[in-house]
Amino acid sequence: MDLFDYIRNTNMEKESPLASRIRPASLDEVVGQQHIIGSDKLLYRAIQADKLSSLIFYGPPGTGKTTLAKVIAATTSAEFRQINATSAGKKDMEEVVKNAKENQGMYGKKTILFIDEIHRFNKGQQDYLLPFVEDGTVILVGATTENPYFEVNGALLSRSIIFELKPLDEEDIKILLKRAVYDEEKGMGAYGATIDEEALDFLAELSGGDARRALNAIELGVMTTERSPDGKIHITVAVAQECIQKRVLRYDKSGDNHYDTISAFIKSMRGSDPDAAIYYLARMLSAGESVTFIARRIMIHAAEDVGLADPQALTVAVNASLAVERVGMPEAQIILAEAATYIACAPKSNACVAAIGKAMQTVAETGNLPIPPHLQDAHYKGSAKLGRGTGYKYAHDYPNNYVRQQYLPDELIDRKFYNPTENGYEAKVQEYFAKIKNLI
Repeated sequence: MDLFDYIRNTNMEKESPLASRIRPASLDEVVGQQHIIGSDKLLYRAIQADKLSSLIFYGPPGTGKTTLAKVIAATTSAEFRQINATSAGKKDMEEVVKNAKENQGMYGKKTILFIDEIHRFNKGQQDYLLPFVEDGTVILVGATTENPYFEVNGALLSRSIIFELKPLDEEDIKILLKRAVYDEEKGMGAYGATIDEEALDFLAELSGGDARRALNAIELGVMTTERSPDGKIHITVAVAQECIQKRVLRYDKSGDNHYDTISAFIKSMRGSDPDAAIYYLARMLSAGESVTFIARRIMIHAAEDVGLADPQALTVAVNASLAVERVGMPEAQIILAEAATYIACAPKSNACVAAIGKAMQTVAETGNLPIPPHLQDAHYKGSAKLGRGTGYKYAHDYPNNYVRQQYLPDELIDRKFYNPTENGYEAKVQEYFAKIKNLI
């Protein structure tokens, strides 16, 4: 590199976005992803020992895929080449392979090829790489936001280790934001900016685990906010709101507003008002409420307020809960909306709630009353001598698969706990009981 190259590269580095400038140069500076780069993990040891095999980083945007590739570039003794699959073609790969063969043959030096957005390569482009990955001409490091098992050649996958990166948690985002604001070497510390704790919390929450989004917002805030009379640039919630283009909603996850909103959501579903239910769902989602928390409340409501008036309601709610965990936001909002709407529109009954409530109270008052002998377990030798199971009538031996028989303890023989309503499926339950008891 001559003087002019050095000056050009230095100027480019200064002009590059904050998210690029602040990237770690070593593993110890990397924030988050400890499940794959903890000091006892395989990837950490492989990078430190400079003994990499081909690998693929898979995860959402802003979780550190390119960052880990840059760390590898800074620590490896191998030649490091980088291409982007959105703009590179076969000719670019041919040049990399040619240089890799020369480095390997003349200097015994390995070549690491980092391909960003590797899922953008078509099957033919991926097939071209396969023999050179297989014979060790290049060590492939791929990065993708798409599931590699769907988007990457199976033969390449079989020769690579896949590492899944997770969205950064809020505490990790806060560490990066503070580093961005106060670090004078890589960050924006020279600008004399400060960031309020409330603004930190807001940006960390609204970034959705995407470090790049949070860093872009803080860079915009520092660059566009006027200095206060004290000479400093103050990044407040109002500034953060403008920079990330998201309104601040008054919603404290541990305060009254949290409980007021979820209460209104549940009562709207109970009151069969799908419009209000969807509105309060949107408020919770916009405020960053956990989708798993919302899904749990929908499941509880399906059993508590719909019950057997529509037995499918609980099935819909449980499936929605499983789906949001697998899909995540933003698509999870559609799943939650479908479940909330279904339950708001379903016929209602709290007969099951009332039944278990009465039963629990009865048990608390009466304790463990003797179970009628004919209902007791008779699957052991000598049970008949003790009178266990004697006289039990097997329901399937009788018309309508029903026979009158005592099931409750003697002390509760006339007690009734479950009283089905006439709503939805429970009307059919009443019809069924009337039929089998020969009341109609």
